Amino acid sequence: MEPAEPVNVVADLQPGPGIGKQRRRRTLPKAVAFWILAGLFLILFFASSAASPLYRVYQAQFHFSAATLTAVFAVYVLVLLVTLLLFGSVSDYLGRLPVIITALVFSAAACAVFLAAHGVGALYVARSLQGIAAGLASGPIGAALIDLQPPGSQRAPLVTSVFSTLGLALGALITSTLVQYAPAPTHLIWWTLLAVFAVSILTVLAMAEPGSRRPGVLASLRPQIAVPRQARGTFAGAVPCIVAGWALGGLYLSLGPSLAAQATGSPNLLWGGLVIFLICGTGAAAAFVLRGISSRAMMLTGCLCLLAGMAVTFGAIVTTAPAAFLAGAGVAGVGFGLAFLGSFRTITALAQPDDRAGLVAAIYVAGYLAFSVPALIAGVATTRFGLHSTALVYSAALAVLAAAAVGILVAVMRKSSA
Repeated sequence: MEPAEPVNVVADLQPGPGIGKQRRRRTLPKAVAFWILAGLFLILFFASSAASPLYRVYQAQFHFSAATLTAVFAVYVLVLLVTLLLFGSVSDYLGRLPVIITALVFSAAACAVFLAAHGVGALYVARSLQGIAAGLASGPIGAALIDLQPPGSQRAPLVTSVFSTLGLALGALITSTLVQYAPAPTHLIWWTLLAVFAVSILTVLAMAEPGSRRPGVLASLRPQIAVPRQARGTFAGAVPCIVAGWALGGLYLSLGPSLAAQATGSPNLLWGGLVIFLICGTGAAAAFVLRGISSRAMMLTGCLCLLAGMAVTFGAIVTTAPAAFLAGAGVAGVGFGLAFLGSFRTITALAQPDDRAGLVAAIYVAGYLAFSVPALIAGVATTRFGLHSTALVYSAALAVLAAAAVGILVAVMRKSSA
């Protein structure tokens, strides 16, 4: 980490005609602001996965099916996508911080609705509010991290990838632990997050705006994926890699706890959080450890790990082998983390400063479509064909997709070296 910069004084003590001296507002150093925003990015993803270990608890309390469970999961993603399409580029016009603060307000509201929930309708509302918050925040926080990173650094793409997956991992593991062993299983986590978001709003207010403002915000609200022309070919080539990883995440964050209960034969909710932690935590660790390799090599390694992990998972489901199931989740998680970081780093390197938020939003649109639609289909299939058969088909389909992504990447790398 580079040395902290001096406190940025936005206005020194200056005499003005007839008004004496005015004190300028003090703001946080850029290095401090970078890591605070990175932490907020982690917390937002933490909150989004905190609901996953609670789905089985809510399902028992409110008596709904597996299809409804995945619909509650999917509404978050679908609302997030609509928010991204409408507001993904808005921070390029209004500035990063106003949009981030608005997202934090929606996150706090979601916690309040979860706390008051007495039926499945409240779960839909709370998850929708979380979707709005994540949709508003993903673009401006990702872009602000790029704005704040040292010149020539690749720190922002690394932090964006690692902290998002680490947030998902910690949210599931910590929440499942609280649900299993702490009092008030459906309330404690939301009270804690509500306090965190309230403090976060005050912290962001102490920052200097890292971006810029420009006219044209109303025109930017047209639903569109803002992929700059120079990045479109690279973006299209990376889509299979992104889809394979995020479709895996969608399965485990919706039906992962149920799969874990089936594989282990244990009702302990900590197993569900552990499986999600393995998928997301190993992904974050792998992305950090292998951050020095090239972006394309990272994408290829990620897709190969996804393929291997899904093959092991398929065999574990067939044989009902808990250790193999956990091992497959860990290997596939490595692929999840590497595939996303490699894709993110490759694509965002092609963006100009004014296009960053829109391009980051486009990456998340592709990812979250893969995150939600297959999981929703799996929930409906589970209701009709059972969890065991659905998980086998899903695992096989992901393995085929990962193999296709490997083929595309190898062809592109051969063409580049020719």
